[in-house]
Amino acid sequence: MSGPLLIADVPWLLYRSYFALPKSITGSDDAPVNALLGTVNAILAVIESSDDPIRAVAACMGAEEARYRVELYPPYHAHRDPMPPELRSQWELAPGLLASMGWSFATSDELEADDLMFSFAREEAEHGGSALLLSGDRDMYGAVSPEVSVVSVRRGEPLALIGAEQVREIYGIEPRQVPDLIALRGDPSDGLPGAPGVGAKTAASLLAEHGTLEAVLAAADAGEMRPKIARALTENAALLADFRHIATLQRVQVERPADAATDFAGGAAAASRLGMGRLSERLAKLATA
Repeated sequence: MSGPLLIADVPWLLYRSYFALPKSITGSDDAPVNALLGTVNAILAVIESSDDPIRAVAACMGAEEARYRVELYPPYHAHRDPMPPELRSQWELAPGLLASMGWSFATSDELEADDLMFSFAREEAEHGGSALLLSGDRDMYGAVSPEVSVVSVRRGEPLALIGAEQVREIYGIEPRQVPDLIALRGDPSDGLPGAPGVGAKTAASLLAEHGTLEAVLAAADAGEMRPKIARALTENAALLADFRHIATLQRVQVERPADAATDFAGGAAAASRLGMGRLSERLAKLATA
């Protein structure tokens, strides 16, 4: 196959589906399976709508927060509520269900799903392929390259691809500058406050002028910007450097998945065992299409 590798952010999909779909969607033990259903359906939607056949799917999970990120900044992710028990039970079932579909499954105890996704994307690009990142986490915009795009999923809208041009339109920066932008403007979803008084527009403007966080901090130290902004930057320089390290996706060794068509029949059988009748029927029909 010559089509793209689809790399799925399973934690994001599970959370998104758990809160978006009714918990009345239950399985064989009457426990909710809404998160599992939404996750599989979202991946299938990309497979079915892709202009080029998806050559394989890499489903990624990982630590809820990477240890090194918490060590750098203890409030990282600390504001997040504990995972609901009904989601935790589905979280534990996800690897088996996803693997039954013939999709590669990868996880890490030390790093987050984002890092594994980034690693698979780089591996794919270095082997001459292309990749689609299925995630709503805008940290993943830092992984965008000529070979790698982010799949934008919005309710009621067709799937769209975010490439370098779209990153420039949204943020006013290049994909490689995304960690610098996050460091400067902060990321509420991760508990990173950024520099006091520096919002997204100011951060993008500083990076457009100076290029990197280091250059922005050097300009602030030299007094080459408004005093209030310069003071906010210089007084928090070490912390901002830590924020940039936290926001930088980490490359780890992964094995490039072999070409693998989705195993609809295997998925149908697994869904049936979980009491997910409608999903099982849908997959069974796809298996014979």
